[in-house]
Amino acid sequence: MKNIINTAKKVLDIEIIGINKLHKSIDKKFAGTIKKLSKIKGKVIITGVGKSLIIARKISSTMTSTGTPSQCVDPTSMSHGDLGIVGKNDAIIFLSNSGNSSELNQIVKYAVENSIYSIAITSNKNSHLASLCDSQIILPSAKEACSIGMAPTTSTTLSLMIGDAICVTLMKLKN
Repeated sequence: MKNIINTAKKVLDIEIIGINKLHKSIDKKFAGTIKKLSKIKGKVIITGVGKSLIIARKISSTMTSTGTPSQCVDPTSMSHGDLGIVGKNDAIIFLSNSGNSSELNQIVKYAVENSIYSIAITSNKNSHLASLCDSQIILPSAKEACSIGMAPTTSTTLSLMIGDAICVTLMKLKN
């Protein structure tokens, strides 16, 4: 029983360290990204691969419920005909911990070619995705909370939290 409690608390301790790093990373660049996003006349499309897509769905839902039209779209679907959902007045937010998910390449290329405002949310500031997007929200390097350090735990928590910060900040900025 005590081992279970200690393990659970250790997971939370590790994630709290990541959260504190994220808190410290919010800066003027983040504020500038939010200001640009607040001026988007269309919808905000959010996408990602794997666990990032699950987080993207939640962020999109929160964004819509806080007054910014949003839609989450699977990048595979977008690559196979659903890019038509993206309009000139829209923005795309890409969630990718590594920033190198090949499934996002065609979509980010489309955004660049069509001058669609794009934001990369990634932990890798030197990634292909970050280099191509108009704005970058770089998540701090943080230890994953699983026992082998590989399962998305802290990284997905940080993505979820930055999404909430974006949504609530947008809501307040847009009144």
